[in-house]
Amino acid sequence: MEFDFVVVGAGSAGCALANRLSADGRHTVALLEAGGRDTNPWIHIPVGYFRTMGNPNTDWRYKTQADPGIAGRSIPWPRGRVLGGSSSINGLLYVRGQPQDYDHWAQLGCTGWSWDDVLPCFKRAETWNGPDDTGLRGRDGPLSVQNSRLSRDIVDLWVDAAEAAGYKRNPDYNGADQEGVGYFQLTMKGGRRCSSALAYLKPARGRQNLEILTNAQTEKLLIEDGRAVGVRARVHGKMTDIRARCEVILSAGAIGSPQILMLSGIGDPDDIRPHGIEMQAEVKGVGKNLQDHLQARPVFKTDLSTINTETNNLFKQGMIALQYALTQRGPMTMAASLGTGFLKTDERLETPDIQFHIQPFSADSPAEGAHKFSAFTASVLQLRPESAGHLTLSSANMDDHPEIHPNYLATDTDCRTIVKGIQIARRIAQTNPLKYHISEEHAPGAGVAFDDEDATLDWARRTAVTIYHPTGTCKMGVDAMAVVDPRLRVKGVAGLRVADASIMPQIVSGNTNAPAIMIGERASDLILEDAAR
Repeated sequence: MEFDFVVVGAGSAGCALANRLSADGRHTVALLEAGGRDTNPWIHIPVGYFRTMGNPNTDWRYKTQADPGIAGRSIPWPRGRVLGGSSSINGLLYVRGQPQDYDHWAQLGCTGWSWDDVLPCFKRAETWNGPDDTGLRGRDGPLSVQNSRLSRDIVDLWVDAAEAAGYKRNPDYNGADQEGVGYFQLTMKGGRRCSSALAYLKPARGRQNLEILTNAQTEKLLIEDGRAVGVRARVHGKMTDIRARCEVILSAGAIGSPQILMLSGIGDPDDIRPHGIEMQAEVKGVGKNLQDHLQARPVFKTDLSTINTETNNLFKQGMIALQYALTQRGPMTMAASLGTGFLKTDERLETPDIQFHIQPFSADSPAEGAHKFSAFTASVLQLRPESAGHLTLSSANMDDHPEIHPNYLATDTDCRTIVKGIQIARRIAQTNPLKYHISEEHAPGAGVAFDDEDATLDWARRTAVTIYHPTGTCKMGVDAMAVVDPRLRVKGVAGLRVADASIMPQIVSGNTNAPAIMIGERASDLILEDAAR
């Protein structure tokens, strides 16, 4: 079991990386995935995230520690445990972020990660199936990106009302300018999900130089004389050493990658030594700089049809299933959200600081099912939170989940921004043509006055949840808390890189799947450049 490259984690970045490293046939590559193959049919049906999140066969089912910023609650943090990783269980929403995000990374010392540097990777990754008059979109990449096949009147009315409230309409937030309201672009091909496994692994499966190992959970890195030479993994129940002649690349995500580093003795001694693990390299930033997007979820009852009432009995559900089977259209092609908006809470800001996810359904939690009444959700989040948390080991056992401390809403800016976002949601809901079709504000509700900022913040603390974007725990940079350098090499250990959302020095302004895939693409360039030298 020896290869040139060993990639740990077959998620958004890992699948892209494995494909690109094995493409020319010169290098042997092993791709290790702790979960199983992506054979569950709900993975490939867009609306299947309702069935795959929380399912132990496809989801790690992490939970945070009690967090004072959200009223002492512990909340679920789903992450994909299957080929394709979280791209196999997410809401299919494709968002690159703002060019300024990546220029800021470069200003922090991450040379080679400016917008001009990463745009070719975004373009190379995608086949965009919509119009493009900017030249910024890709046309022949492995990842299919398209507009939704589903529309609902309530979402159209929200977009119209937002425009009436003074926000501009934007037909392509992944184009020249992110700001405005419109509709989400999706990682779909026809009526089916296009995960990173489908996009990158399916066309590469026949390569003799690529070995894809499922049910292969990495326990720790093998380190000899300060160099990573492989990993020790439990493969189908048996502990196995898999060696790397050139490099090991961790692509296990913002939770998995720092956990593996710490289990291997790489990190802050205060986090590692209490568990009896031998130190290999002191890298104090491992597990720190944890950032996530926290969503507040205002809900409005409506007299229009929504998914709540379209799926409230078995006959309706059967007809929807039949429609999908015959046409690959209808509610089963629904992504996590249909409408979106990237808006400013203050016109003096250079770029949008909040994002909306407009959903033609409502629920207290997806696992409990939709509300019995017709309603829609205007979820809003802060794009660039100042608050940062951390994670640390709970034990030296790889099967024990790490302790996750998000540290939500820990700064005044974050608190003010989420309150302003909720107020904008309520203002748009009271703007025609949408206002005419809203019968009642279900949440926050009449008990929370529009201008009562303290009560609004309290409601957010009691009800807000993650929108599934953990990042930053192996951050890239040149400062003392950086874990990897701008070529993604781990400080203090040769032959080891990290390539996934954990390397983000600051969270991007939007959903994180597209940037994670870009990171895999960019990492492959860096690794192959170094290998050629």
